[in-house]
Amino acid sequence: MSPFLSIARLLTIFCAVVVLIFGSGCSGKRITKANVDQVSDGMSKKQVESILGPPTSIDNKDFIVMKKTIYVYRQGNDTVTLVFKDDKLESKDSTLSE
Repeated sequence: MSPFLSIARLLTIFCAVVVLIFGSGCSGKRITKANVDQVSDGMSKKQVESILGPPTSIDNKDFIVMKKTIYVYRQGNDTVTLVFKDDKLESKDSTLSE
């Protein structure tokens, strides 16, 4: 293999890695109206996080007969609040506009 091909292959791999690292950050906001609209009642926390990513804050409340978890997502001035009852989405509230 010629040295030129080795350098070209390394450069290609380097560019692919850069695109993977920085491309995911450039894909836009995860907390969009479209993404929040994909989240529906009955979803698990894992399903929600696969769409919106990890929440900005989590508040757990353990009651005798049930467990409630509140996920809050903040992005700029926008807030999305999700309430889970026993690991299933019970309600959502959002300040996102169209």
